[in-house]
Amino acid sequence: MTGAQADQRPGTGEDPPGLPLAALEEHIRQTLPELLQGPLSAQLVAGGRSNLTYLLTDGRDRWVLRRPPLGHVLETAHDMGREHRLLAALSPTDVPVPRPLLLAGAEVIGAPFYLMEYADGQVLRERAQLERLDAPAATALADELVDVLARLHRLDPQQVGLGDLGRPDGYLERQLRRWRRQLESSHSRDLPELTRLAERLAMRIPDSQSAAIVHGDYRLDNVVVDSVLGHIVAVLDWEMATLGDPLTDLASTLVWWDGMRGLDSPVAAVPADVPGYPGGDHLLAAYGRHSDLDLEPLPWYLGFAFFKIAAIFEGIHFRSQQGLTIGEGFERLGDLVPPLVERGHAALSGTT
Repeated sequence: MTGAQADQRPGTGEDPPGLPLAALEEHIRQTLPELLQGPLSAQLVAGGRSNLTYLLTDGRDRWVLRRPPLGHVLETAHDMGREHRLLAALSPTDVPVPRPLLLAGAEVIGAPFYLMEYADGQVLRERAQLERLDAPAATALADELVDVLARLHRLDPQQVGLGDLGRPDGYLERQLRRWRRQLESSHSRDLPELTRLAERLAMRIPDSQSAAIVHGDYRLDNVVVDSVLGHIVAVLDWEMATLGDPLTDLASTLVWWDGMRGLDSPVAAVPADVPGYPGGDHLLAAYGRHSDLDLEPLPWYLGFAFFKIAAIFEGIHFRSQQGLTIGEGFERLGDLVPPLVERGHAALSGTT
């Protein structure tokens, strides 16, 4: 979540898309009168393929604001109160997250939003950023990425006040139904192999071994890394978090880290494509050292992770065709769906 400070100021320049600065600044000054030391400026930052993320500054300090997207997506994917509640609950734990500061309804800027502290560091999204790390640093980062995920999964949801965050019973069945519905609502072309992958997954849904807080989109470019020490200082983008099967998180992380090798994803560089970075087997072994879960059913979870990402990309492709999305590279995501589906079939068959 890095980027240059914006030059838009209330009354002197255009507002960023979806963010009326004058109304926002007035609300912040009324609600948190000690926060701002100067006029507010903001910019829409890269990343976040659903909820919109803005970097705010008063010329001295920085904050981050999240609001729902301008285009239509799944209703459960842009619940600002849910994200704010998650961050508030996780802030005292050993899972690093930005501290939330403010939650507001649609009456302020035309959409609900929340404000949080800025996590100082860098998001490693571009290949050039990944290439700056030597092999030992890259391996240490991979280990810490898995360690933080395991810490999240070890938390007791009841003890941190998130026992009612979701319904873990039937989680896998509901997830599969959800993303099949997403495909139906964004249908623009025939993808028979994607349909067949969903059918294969539905025929062999495993029994979940445990229930945990799951992030839902955990990957390297959803964490902030300290620019000097290389440690993870914050996990971002909690919009799909719930109570569910922790192996869905692990499988998704593995697909983003290694499963997309050679696909040139516009979302983020694939770490395993970069010399010096360990492969998915290293991450899997690291997670196994932190967890007592049986990893034998992982092929199903990998197949589902490929299916889910393909469904998300197809939905973004559909909205992009209608001009309902903001962000560079949206027009290319549709091209990645067929190879993702092919890899999903291979993973489900245990041949990856």
